[in-house]
Amino acid sequence: MRHLVFNADTTPEICKMRLKFSRTHGLICTALVSLFMCLPIQAQQIVEIDSIVALVDEDVVMRSELDTAIKGIVDRIRSQGGNIPPQNLLEKQVLERLVIRKLQLQRALQTGIRVSDADIDQAVTGLAQQNGLSVMQMRQVIESDGEDFAEFRRNIGEEILGERLRQRIINSMDAISDTEVDILLASEEFSGGEYNISHIMMTLPEGATPKQIADIQGRINEVFEQLEDGMDFASAAISYSQSQEALEGGEVGWRDLNSVPRSFADAIRNLRAGQYTVPIRSPAGFHIIRVNDYRESTLVMAQEHHARHILIETNELVTPRDAMEQIRDVRQQIIDGSDFEELAKEHSDDATSANLGGDMGWFQVGAYGERVEQMLAGLEDGQVSEPFQSQVGWHIIEKLGDREVDVTEAAIRQRARESIRQSKSDAEVDRFLRQMREEAFVESRLDA
Repeated sequence: MRHLVFNADTTPEICKMRLKFSRTHGLICTALVSLFMCLPIQAQQIVEIDSIVALVDEDVVMRSELDTAIKGIVDRIRSQGGNIPPQNLLEKQVLERLVIRKLQLQRALQTGIRVSDADIDQAVTGLAQQNGLSVMQMRQVIESDGEDFAEFRRNIGEEILGERLRQRIINSMDAISDTEVDILLASEEFSGGEYNISHIMMTLPEGATPKQIADIQGRINEVFEQLEDGMDFASAAISYSQSQEALEGGEVGWRDLNSVPRSFADAIRNLRAGQYTVPIRSPAGFHIIRVNDYRESTLVMAQEHHARHILIETNELVTPRDAMEQIRDVRQQIIDGSDFEELAKEHSDDATSANLGGDMGWFQVGAYGERVEQMLAGLEDGQVSEPFQSQVGWHIIEKLGDREVDVTEAAIRQRARESIRQSKSDAEVDRFLRQMREEAFVESRLDA
Protein backbone atom coordinates (compact mmCIF):
# COMPACT_ATOMS: atom_id res chain seq x y z
CA MET A 1 0.00 0.00 0.00
CA ARG A 2 1.44 3.37 -0.99
CA HIS A 3 1.10 6.52 1.16
CA LEU A 4 1.48 10.24 0.64
CA VAL A 5 2.92 11.88 3.77
CA PHE A 6 2.82 15.65 4.44
CA ASN A 7 4.59 17.32 7.34
CA ALA A 8 3.39 20.19 9.52
CA ASP A 9 6.06 22.64 8.39
CA THR A 10 4.55 22.87 4.91
CA THR A 11 3.16 26.41 4.34
CA PRO A 12 1.04 28.05 1.61
CA GLU A 13 4.11 30.07 0.52
CA ILE A 14 6.10 26.90 -0.06
CA CYS A 15 3.12 25.53 -1.97
CA LYS A 16 3.11 28.55 -4.30
CA MET A 17 6.85 28.20 -4.94
CA ARG A 18 6.43 24.51 -5.73
CA LEU A 19 3.53 25.25 -8.03
CA LYS A 20 5.53 27.83 -9.99
CA PHE A 21 8.59 25.59 -10.18
CA SER A 22 6.73 22.52 -11.41
CA ARG A 23 4.72 24.08 -14.25
CA THR A 24 7.31 22.77 -16.67
CA HIS A 25 6.40 19.23 -15.56
CA GLY A 26 2.71 19.49 -16.47
CA LEU A 27 -0.09 21.65 -15.16
CA ILE A 28 -2.42 18.78 -14.28
CA CYS A 29 0.05 16.85 -12.15
CA THR A 30 1.21 20.08 -10.44
CA ALA A 31 -2.30 21.20 -9.61
CA LEU A 32 -3.04 17.86 -7.98
CA VAL A 33 0.12 17.97 -5.89
CA SER A 34 -0.56 21.59 -4.87
CA LEU A 35 -4.11 20.71 -3.88
CA PHE A 36 -2.84 18.06 -1.46
CA MET A 37 0.05 20.15 -0.17
CA CYS A 38 -2.01 23.26 0.54
CA LEU A 39 -4.68 21.48 2.57
CA PRO A 40 -4.83 22.30 6.31
CA ILE A 41 -2.65 19.73 8.04
CA GLN A 42 -2.52 18.46 11.59
CA ALA A 43 0.72 17.02 12.97
CA GLN A 44 0.78 14.46 10.14
CA GLN A 45 -1.66 13.33 7.45
CA ILE A 46 -1.63 10.07 5.49
CA VAL A 47 -3.68 9.50 2.33
CA GLU A 48 -3.92 5.87 1.26
CA ILE A 49 -4.03 5.07 -2.45
CA ASP A 50 -6.07 2.03 -3.49
CA SER A 51 -4.74 -0.26 -6.19
CA ILE A 52 -6.00 -2.88 -8.61
CA VAL A 53 -5.14 -6.49 -7.74
CA ALA A 54 -6.96 -8.19 -10.63
CA LEU A 55 -8.62 -7.45 -13.96
CA VAL A 56 -11.78 -9.51 -14.49
CA ASP A 57 -13.17 -9.04 -18.02
CA GLU A 58 -14.64 -5.53 -17.85
CA ASP A 59 -14.37 -5.23 -14.06
CA VAL A 60 -11.57 -5.00 -11.50
CA VAL A 61 -10.83 -6.22 -7.99
CA MET A 62 -9.39 -3.52 -5.76
CA ARG A 63 -6.86 -4.05 -2.97
CA SER A 64 -9.39 -2.64 -0.50
CA GLU A 65 -11.93 -5.29 -1.54
CA LEU A 66 -9.35 -8.03 -1.11
CA ASP A 67 -8.21 -6.75 2.30
CA THR A 68 -11.81 -6.51 3.55
CA ALA A 69 -12.60 -10.04 2.38
CA ILE A 70 -9.41 -11.43 3.94
CA LYS A 71 -10.24 -9.75 7.25
CA GLY A 72 -13.66 -11.40 7.25
CA ILE A 73 -12.15 -14.83 6.61
CA VAL A 74 -9.45 -14.38 9.25
CA ASP A 75 -11.99 -13.23 11.84
CA ARG A 76 -14.14 -16.28 11.16
CA ILE A 77 -11.19 -18.69 11.36
CA ARG A 78 -10.10 -17.17 14.67
CA SER A 79 -13.63 -17.33 16.11
CA GLN A 80 -13.72 -21.04 15.24
CA GLY A 81 -10.31 -21.67 16.75
CA GLY A 82 -8.74 -22.66 13.43
CA ASN A 83 -5.26 -22.10 12.08
CA ILE A 84 -4.74 -19.12 9.77
CA PRO A 85 -2.96 -20.07 6.52
CA PRO A 86 0.09 -18.16 5.30
CA GLN A 87 -0.77 -14.68 3.99
CA ASN A 88 0.30 -15.36 0.39
CA LEU A 89 -1.86 -18.49 0.12
CA LEU A 90 -4.82 -16.78 1.76
CA GLU A 91 -4.55 -13.82 -0.62
CA LYS A 92 -4.59 -16.07 -3.67
CA GLN A 93 -7.57 -18.09 -2.41
CA VAL A 94 -9.65 -15.06 -1.45
CA LEU A 95 -8.79 -13.28 -4.70
CA GLU A 96 -9.99 -16.29 -6.68
CA ARG A 97 -13.26 -16.23 -4.72
CA LEU A 98 -13.69 -12.53 -5.58
CA VAL A 99 -12.91 -13.21 -9.25
CA ILE A 100 -15.61 -15.90 -9.42
CA ARG A 101 -18.03 -13.55 -7.66
CA LYS A 102 -17.33 -10.77 -10.19
CA LEU A 103 -17.85 -13.17 -13.09
CA GLN A 104 -21.13 -14.45 -11.64
CA LEU A 105 -22.42 -10.90 -11.20
CA GLN A 106 -21.46 -9.99 -14.75
CA ARG A 107 -23.16 -13.09 -16.16
CA ALA A 108 -26.28 -12.51 -14.04
CA LEU A 109 -26.66 -8.93 -15.28
CA GLN A 110 -25.94 -9.96 -18.88
CA THR A 111 -28.76 -12.52 -18.73
CA GLY A 112 -31.30 -10.03 -17.36
CA ILE A 113 -31.28 -10.98 -13.68
CA ARG A 114 -32.02 -8.00 -11.46
CA VAL A 115 -32.35 -7.34 -7.73
CA SER A 116 -34.56 -4.52 -6.46
CA ASP A 117 -34.21 -2.44 -3.31
CA ALA A 118 -37.33 -4.23 -2.04
CA ASP A 119 -35.57 -7.60 -2.50
CA ILE A 120 -32.61 -6.35 -0.47
CA ASP A 121 -34.91 -4.87 2.20
CA GLN A 122 -36.66 -8.21 2.58
CA ALA A 123 -33.36 -10.10 2.85
CA VAL A 124 -31.96 -7.64 5.41
CA THR A 125 -35.15 -7.85 7.49
CA GLY A 126 -35.04 -11.65 7.41
CA LEU A 127 -31.39 -11.68 8.45
CA ALA A 128 -32.12 -9.34 11.35
CA GLN A 129 -35.03 -11.52 12.50
CA GLN A 130 -32.84 -14.64 12.39
CA ASN A 131 -30.49 -12.92 14.82
CA GLY A 132 -33.28 -11.66 17.07
CA LEU A 133 -32.66 -8.03 16.16
CA SER A 134 -34.48 -5.17 14.52
CA VAL A 135 -32.97 -3.78 11.32
CA MET A 136 -31.83 -0.68 13.21
CA GLN A 137 -30.15 -2.80 15.90
CA MET A 138 -28.41 -4.92 13.28
CA ARG A 139 -27.23 -1.78 11.53
CA GLN A 140 -25.74 -0.52 14.79
CA VAL A 141 -23.90 -3.82 15.28
CA ILE A 142 -22.54 -3.74 11.72
CA GLU A 143 -21.39 -0.13 11.95
CA SER A 144 -19.85 -0.72 15.38
CA ASP A 145 -17.64 -3.33 13.70
CA GLY A 146 -16.44 -0.65 11.30
CA GLU A 147 -18.46 -1.78 8.26
CA ASP A 148 -20.48 0.62 6.16
CA PHE A 149 -24.17 -0.37 6.14
CA ALA A 150 -24.62 0.71 2.52
CA GLU A 151 -21.74 -1.61 1.58
CA PHE A 152 -23.39 -4.38 3.63
CA ARG A 153 -26.62 -3.91 1.63
CA ARG A 154 -24.68 -3.96 -1.64
CA ASN A 155 -23.07 -7.27 -0.66
CA ILE A 156 -26.49 -8.70 0.16
CA GLY A 157 -27.72 -7.64 -3.28
CA GLU A 158 -24.75 -9.34 -4.93
CA GLU A 159 -25.40 -12.53 -2.96
CA ILE A 160 -29.00 -12.54 -4.18
CA LEU A 161 -27.86 -12.00 -7.78
CA GLY A 162 -25.42 -14.91 -7.53
CA GLU A 163 -28.02 -17.18 -5.97
CA ARG A 164 -30.56 -16.34 -8.67
CA LEU A 165 -27.99 -17.15 -11.35
CA ARG A 166 -27.27 -20.52 -9.72
CA GLN A 167 -31.00 -21.19 -9.40
CA ARG A 168 -31.49 -20.43 -13.09
CA ILE A 169 -28.80 -22.97 -13.93
CA ILE A 170 -30.50 -25.58 -11.74
CA ASN A 171 -33.96 -24.82 -13.12
CA SER A 172 -32.69 -25.41 -16.64
CA MET A 173 -32.02 -29.07 -15.80
CA ASP A 174 -34.53 -31.80 -16.62
CA ALA A 175 -37.00 -32.66 -13.85
CA ILE A 176 -36.23 -35.70 -11.68
CA SER A 177 -38.42 -38.58 -12.86
CA ASP A 178 -40.21 -41.12 -10.66
CA THR A 179 -38.20 -43.83 -12.43
CA GLU A 180 -34.92 -42.27 -11.27
CA VAL A 181 -36.27 -42.16 -7.71
CA ASP A 182 -37.39 -45.81 -7.89
CA ILE A 183 -33.97 -46.92 -9.17
CA LEU A 184 -32.22 -45.07 -6.36
CA LEU A 185 -34.51 -46.48 -3.67
CA ALA A 186 -33.75 -49.99 -4.92
CA SER A 187 -29.98 -49.44 -4.75
CA GLU A 188 -27.65 -50.22 -1.86
CA GLU A 189 -26.30 -46.66 -1.82
CA PHE A 190 -29.55 -45.31 -0.41
CA SER A 191 -29.99 -47.92 2.31
CA GLY A 192 -27.43 -46.37 4.66
CA GLY A 193 -27.25 -43.13 6.56
CA GLU A 194 -25.72 -39.75 5.80
CA TYR A 195 -22.14 -38.49 5.95
CA ASN A 196 -21.03 -34.99 6.87
CA ILE A 197 -18.04 -34.41 4.61
CA SER A 198 -15.39 -31.85 3.71
CA HIS A 199 -13.12 -31.95 0.69
CA ILE A 200 -10.03 -30.50 -0.91
CA MET A 201 -10.18 -30.17 -4.69
CA MET A 202 -7.68 -29.25 -7.35
CA THR A 203 -9.33 -28.75 -10.71
CA LEU A 204 -8.25 -29.92 -14.15
CA PRO A 205 -8.82 -27.63 -17.15
CA GLU A 206 -10.93 -28.87 -20.06
CA GLY A 207 -8.80 -31.07 -22.31
CA ALA A 208 -5.94 -31.20 -19.79
CA THR A 209 -2.63 -32.42 -21.18
CA PRO A 210 -0.75 -35.33 -19.56
CA LYS A 211 1.74 -32.82 -18.13
CA GLN A 212 -1.05 -30.73 -16.58
CA ILE A 213 -2.60 -33.85 -15.07
CA ALA A 214 0.76 -34.95 -13.65
CA ASP A 215 1.46 -31.48 -12.21
CA ILE A 216 -1.91 -31.25 -10.47
CA GLN A 217 -1.64 -34.81 -9.21
CA GLY A 218 1.75 -33.92 -7.75
CA ARG A 219 0.26 -30.88 -6.00
CA ILE A 220 -2.61 -32.88 -4.45
CA ASN A 221 -0.10 -35.52 -3.30
CA GLU A 222 1.93 -32.79 -1.57
CA VAL A 223 -1.21 -31.61 0.25
CA PHE A 224 -1.96 -35.20 1.29
CA GLU A 225 1.55 -35.51 2.72
CA GLN A 226 1.03 -32.31 4.73
CA LEU A 227 -2.21 -33.78 6.12
CA GLU A 228 -0.34 -36.94 7.05
CA ASP A 229 2.24 -34.77 8.83
CA GLY A 230 -0.49 -33.25 10.98
CA MET A 231 -1.80 -30.25 9.04
CA ASP A 232 -5.39 -29.36 9.94
CA PHE A 233 -7.79 -30.36 7.15
CA ALA A 234 -9.73 -27.07 7.21
CA SER A 235 -6.49 -25.09 7.02
CA ALA A 236 -5.33 -27.18 4.08
CA ALA A 237 -8.65 -26.59 2.30
CA ILE A 238 -8.45 -22.83 2.86
CA SER A 239 -4.85 -22.75 1.64
CA TYR A 240 -4.99 -25.05 -1.38
CA SER A 241 -8.48 -26.18 -2.39
CA GLN A 242 -10.07 -24.82 -5.57
CA SER A 243 -13.63 -25.83 -4.68
CA GLN A 244 -16.47 -23.42 -3.96
CA GLU A 245 -16.28 -24.42 -0.29
CA ALA A 246 -12.54 -23.79 0.10
CA LEU A 247 -12.80 -20.72 2.35
CA GLU A 248 -15.31 -22.55 4.57
CA GLY A 249 -12.62 -25.11 5.35
CA GLY A 250 -13.87 -27.33 2.53
CA GLU A 251 -17.07 -28.24 4.39
CA VAL A 252 -19.72 -29.64 2.04
CA GLY A 253 -22.28 -30.72 4.67
CA TRP A 254 -24.53 -33.77 4.95
CA ARG A 255 -24.71 -36.11 1.95
CA ASP A 256 -25.93 -39.65 1.44
CA LEU A 257 -23.77 -41.90 -0.70
CA ASN A 258 -25.88 -41.40 -3.81
CA SER A 259 -25.52 -37.62 -3.83
CA VAL A 260 -21.75 -37.89 -4.40
CA PRO A 261 -19.95 -39.55 -7.34
CA ARG A 262 -19.67 -43.34 -7.13
CA SER A 263 -15.89 -43.20 -6.69
CA PHE A 264 -16.35 -40.89 -3.69
CA ALA A 265 -19.05 -43.11 -2.19
CA ASP A 266 -16.84 -46.20 -2.43
CA ALA A 267 -13.93 -44.30 -0.82
CA ILE A 268 -15.80 -42.91 2.20
CA ARG A 269 -18.21 -45.80 2.84
CA ASN A 270 -16.06 -47.41 5.53
CA LEU A 271 -14.40 -44.29 6.95
CA ARG A 272 -15.00 -43.16 10.52
CA ALA A 273 -15.40 -39.57 11.67
CA GLY A 274 -12.06 -37.74 11.34
CA GLN A 275 -10.66 -39.99 8.62
CA TYR A 276 -9.98 -38.89 5.04
CA THR A 277 -9.34 -40.53 1.69
CA VAL A 278 -6.21 -40.72 -0.41
CA PRO A 279 -6.31 -38.44 -3.47
CA ILE A 280 -9.13 -39.47 -5.82
CA ARG A 281 -9.36 -38.65 -9.54
CA SER A 282 -12.63 -37.41 -11.07
CA PRO A 283 -13.41 -35.78 -14.44
CA ALA A 284 -13.23 -32.39 -12.68
CA GLY A 285 -9.88 -32.91 -10.97
CA PHE A 286 -8.31 -34.50 -7.87
CA HIS A 287 -9.96 -34.66 -4.44
CA ILE A 288 -9.28 -35.57 -0.83
CA ILE A 289 -12.50 -36.19 1.14
CA ARG A 290 -12.84 -36.17 4.91
CA VAL A 291 -15.70 -37.67 6.92
CA ASN A 292 -16.61 -35.27 9.72
CA ASP A 293 -19.61 -37.18 11.10
CA TYR A 294 -22.16 -39.91 10.32
CA ARG A 295 -25.81 -40.43 11.19
CA GLU A 296 -28.26 -43.26 10.56
CA SER A 297 -31.57 -42.73 8.82
CA THR A 298 -34.31 -42.39 11.45
CA LEU A 299 -38.07 -42.74 11.69
CA VAL A 300 -39.84 -39.59 10.51
CA MET A 301 -43.01 -38.55 12.32
CA ALA A 302 -45.24 -35.61 11.41
CA GLN A 303 -48.04 -33.73 13.15
CA GLU A 304 -51.29 -33.47 11.22
CA HIS A 305 -54.53 -31.53 11.73
CA HIS A 306 -58.06 -32.48 10.76
CA ALA A 307 -60.35 -29.49 10.23
CA ARG A 308 -63.19 -28.06 8.20
CA HIS A 309 -63.79 -24.49 7.15
CA ILE A 310 -66.11 -22.06 5.41
CA LEU A 311 -64.80 -19.36 3.07
CA ILE A 312 -66.52 -16.24 1.82
CA GLU A 313 -64.44 -14.92 -1.08
CA THR A 314 -63.92 -11.25 -1.82
CA ASN A 315 -64.31 -10.08 -5.42
CA GLU A 316 -65.73 -7.25 -7.52
CA LEU A 317 -69.20 -7.85 -6.09
CA VAL A 318 -68.29 -8.81 -2.51
CA THR A 319 -66.22 -6.30 -0.55
CA PRO A 320 -64.06 -7.38 2.40
CA ARG A 321 -66.61 -5.79 4.73
CA ASP A 322 -69.48 -7.69 3.09
CA ALA A 323 -67.54 -10.96 3.37
CA MET A 324 -66.75 -10.28 7.03
CA GLU A 325 -70.42 -9.65 7.84
CA GLN A 326 -71.52 -12.81 5.99
CA ILE A 327 -69.00 -15.04 7.77
CA ARG A 328 -69.98 -13.56 11.13
CA ASP A 329 -73.60 -14.40 10.39
CA VAL A 330 -72.70 -17.96 9.40
CA ARG A 331 -70.65 -18.46 12.57
CA GLN A 332 -73.48 -17.17 14.71
CA GLN A 333 -75.82 -19.73 13.12
CA ILE A 334 -73.34 -22.48 14.04
CA ILE A 335 -73.13 -21.20 17.63
CA ASP A 336 -76.93 -21.20 17.73
CA GLY A 337 -76.99 -24.89 16.76
CA SER A 338 -77.08 -25.01 12.95
CA ASP A 339 -75.15 -27.79 11.23
CA PHE A 340 -71.64 -26.79 10.09
CA GLU A 341 -71.67 -29.25 7.19
CA GLU A 342 -74.94 -27.94 5.72
CA LEU A 343 -73.88 -24.30 6.09
CA ALA A 344 -70.57 -25.07 4.34
CA LYS A 345 -72.39 -26.68 1.41
CA GLU A 346 -74.70 -23.65 1.19
CA HIS A 347 -72.30 -20.74 1.74
CA SER A 348 -68.63 -21.74 1.30
CA ASP A 349 -66.83 -20.50 -1.80
CA ASP A 350 -64.07 -23.11 -1.49
CA ALA A 351 -64.89 -25.37 -4.43
CA THR A 352 -62.59 -28.12 -3.15
CA SER A 353 -64.20 -28.61 0.24
CA ALA A 354 -67.71 -27.09 0.03
CA ASN A 355 -69.42 -30.28 -1.25
CA LEU A 356 -67.68 -32.19 1.55
CA GLY A 357 -69.25 -29.97 4.18
CA GLY A 358 -66.07 -27.91 4.41
CA ASP A 359 -63.94 -30.96 5.33
CA MET A 360 -60.26 -30.26 4.60
CA GLY A 361 -59.17 -33.78 5.53
CA TRP A 362 -55.92 -34.52 7.35
CA PHE A 363 -53.07 -32.15 6.49
CA GLN A 364 -49.59 -31.51 7.85
CA VAL A 365 -48.87 -28.62 10.21
CA GLY A 366 -48.36 -25.41 8.23
CA ALA A 367 -49.79 -26.80 4.98
CA TYR A 368 -52.34 -23.98 4.68
CA GLY A 369 -50.12 -21.15 5.81
CA GLU A 370 -49.27 -19.30 8.98
CA ARG A 371 -52.68 -17.68 9.53
CA VAL A 372 -54.61 -20.97 9.50
CA GLU A 373 -51.97 -22.54 11.73
CA GLN A 374 -52.28 -19.71 14.26
CA MET A 375 -56.06 -20.13 14.43
CA LEU A 376 -55.87 -23.93 14.85
CA ALA A 377 -53.21 -23.63 17.55
CA GLY A 378 -55.67 -21.76 19.76
CA LEU A 379 -58.61 -24.17 19.32
CA GLU A 380 -59.81 -27.27 21.16
CA ASP A 381 -61.31 -30.20 19.23
CA GLY A 382 -64.84 -29.26 18.11
CA GLN A 383 -64.28 -25.54 18.64
CA VAL A 384 -65.02 -23.01 15.87
CA SER A 385 -62.65 -20.08 15.38
CA GLU A 386 -63.49 -16.42 15.27
CA PRO A 387 -63.74 -15.04 11.72
CA PHE A 388 -60.32 -14.30 10.21
CA GLN A 389 -59.12 -12.80 6.96
CA SER A 390 -56.75 -14.16 4.32
CA GLN A 391 -55.74 -12.96 0.86
CA VAL A 392 -58.81 -14.60 -0.71
CA GLY A 393 -61.50 -13.66 1.78
CA TRP A 394 -62.92 -14.32 5.23
CA HIS A 395 -62.98 -17.71 6.97
CA ILE A 396 -64.06 -19.65 9.98
CA ILE A 397 -62.44 -22.99 10.79
CA GLU A 398 -63.40 -25.84 13.11
CA LYS A 399 -60.71 -28.06 14.58
CA LEU A 400 -61.69 -31.75 14.45
CA GLY A 401 -58.52 -33.35 15.78
CA ASP A 402 -54.73 -33.80 15.75
CA ARG A 403 -52.57 -36.85 15.21
CA GLU A 404 -48.95 -37.92 14.78
CA VAL A 405 -48.28 -40.09 11.74
CA ASP A 406 -45.33 -42.04 10.38
CA VAL A 407 -44.26 -40.34 7.16
CA THR A 408 -40.93 -42.14 6.89
CA GLU A 409 -41.73 -43.72 3.52
CA ALA A 410 -42.80 -40.40 1.99
CA ALA A 411 -39.83 -38.65 3.61
CA ILE A 412 -37.41 -41.26 2.27
CA ARG A 413 -38.84 -40.88 -1.21
CA GLN A 414 -38.56 -37.11 -1.00
CA ARG A 415 -35.00 -37.44 0.32
CA ALA A 416 -34.16 -39.69 -2.63
CA ARG A 417 -35.55 -37.15 -5.07
CA GLU A 418 -33.64 -34.34 -3.35
CA SER A 419 -30.48 -36.45 -3.31
CA ILE A 420 -30.61 -36.92 -7.09
CA ARG A 421 -31.37 -33.25 -7.58
CA GLN A 422 -28.49 -32.24 -5.28
CA SER A 423 -26.00 -34.44 -7.11
CA LYS A 424 -27.04 -33.17 -10.53
CA SER A 425 -27.23 -29.51 -9.52
CA ASP A 426 -23.82 -29.59 -7.80
CA ALA A 427 -22.25 -31.02 -10.94
CA GLU A 428 -24.06 -28.60 -13.26
CA VAL A 429 -23.23 -25.47 -11.24
CA ASP A 430 -19.60 -26.57 -10.85
CA ARG A 431 -19.35 -27.22 -14.61
CA PHE A 432 -20.88 -23.83 -15.38
CA LEU A 433 -18.52 -21.94 -13.03
CA ARG A 434 -15.41 -23.72 -14.30
CA GLN A 435 -16.35 -23.03 -17.92
CA MET A 436 -17.11 -19.39 -17.11
CA ARG A 437 -13.74 -19.03 -15.37
CA GLU A 438 -11.81 -20.64 -18.22
CA GLU A 439 -13.45 -18.40 -20.83
CA ALA A 440 -12.94 -15.16 -18.88
CA PHE A 441 -10.04 -12.76 -19.16
CA VAL A 442 -8.46 -12.60 -15.70
CA GLU A 443 -5.14 -10.93 -14.92
CA SER A 444 -3.85 -11.17 -11.36
CA ARG A 445 -1.54 -8.40 -10.16
CA LEU A 446 -0.84 -9.83 -6.71
CA ASP A 447 2.78 -10.66 -7.51
CA ALA A 448 3.30 -7.14 -8.86
